[in-house]
Amino acid sequence: MKKNRIAIIITTILVVIACVLLWNNRYLTTLRGEAYDFTVRDTASVTKMFFADKSGNQVLLQRTADGWTVNEHYNAQPVMINNMLYTLDKMRIKMPVSLASHDNVITRMAGTNTKVEIYQIVPRVNLFNKVKLFPHEKLTKVFYIGDVTQDNNGTYVLKEGADKAYIVHLHGFRGFVSSRFSANPEDWRDHKIYSYDINDIASMKLEFNNKPEQSFIINEKNRYLYEMTSLADDSRIDFDTIRVLNLLTSFKDVRFEAFLTDIAKERRDSIINSPYQERLTLVTKDGKENVITTYTMKINADAFGFIEEDWDDDPDHKYAYIKNNDELVMIQDFAFGKLLKPADYYKKGHIEPQRKIFIEELEEIPSRSLSF
Repeated sequence: MKKNRIAIIITTILVVIACVLLWNNRYLTTLRGEAYDFTVRDTASVTKMFFADKSGNQVLLQRTADGWTVNEHYNAQPVMINNMLYTLDKMRIKMPVSLASHDNVITRMAGTNTKVEIYQIVPRVNLFNKVKLFPHEKLTKVFYIGDVTQDNNGTYVLKEGADKAYIVHLHGFRGFVSSRFSANPEDWRDHKIYSYDINDIASMKLEFNNKPEQSFIINEKNRYLYEMTSLADDSRIDFDTIRVLNLLTSFKDVRFEAFLTDIAKERRDSIINSPYQERLTLVTKDGKENVITTYTMKINADAFGFIEEDWDDDPDHKYAYIKNNDELVMIQDFAFGKLLKPADYYKKGHIEPQRKIFIEELEEIPSRSLSF
């Protein structure tokens, strides 16, 4: 009788232990499943990403044979796309939103959120993740990105159709991911104006509105053999070959600094119709023509009560009108200055004048007194 009682006790203990282990395993499995609920592990299969926010902004990022596009018309920034794919791969659930704050989080997300749709190529038939047949494009993830947590180290997310919100983060990264899911197309667009190898260029023409005698055109006559002509009198220019080759190789990666879509239409039209500074025309061997026209940019001094006519010219920036895209952008002299040099610069034997620094300028530089 005593042995039976001991057997019953041992059996009961074993059953309890088994139940606890099964429950823990089920709980851990659930947590693991939830942790990856917003994750896209196979980012190579992603074909489209669609973001839309409450302000009416929408952006469609689409993979093509030539790279990613923005709203089907513009090239996307590779860095931005790579960061987004990395985020989708590494994003994990940190914890569920607490019951005490859940209703407030959901209310805020109803007013401020970004809808995210992820499309992938997936098989219609998947046997044990070994045999995959009949691939097709499918909408695989739909969720909403909310604002950030109070400690700025998490982001609220809600799966479509779910009633429980979570906090997600990137493991090993202090910060939030909500800003990466921008629905503004300008945040995704590539800022490249020119992206041509020297072998792609048939001709390059540079016109100076205020110095027409410095305008010129360079035509390729043969491979790495060029002819430079003055536009003022059609005379041949005896040019420095190294400088011309440096110029033409500079079109490999030329970018503008910022979009200017927030400028009023009247102001935009006024800029474009004003006297230009330089007009750069690049013609490729496949017949494509790219025209950029630059205009003086003024330093905005509204805060000091000055009218626009009294504003100084900005020496570091210019307006630039991209004819192909009918867009006005801002460019930096740091990036464009080397492309907008006059004809004299390329003449053989030309020496660039060196800027002199006078002692008065050095005296104006403040010194830092050291205390020991």
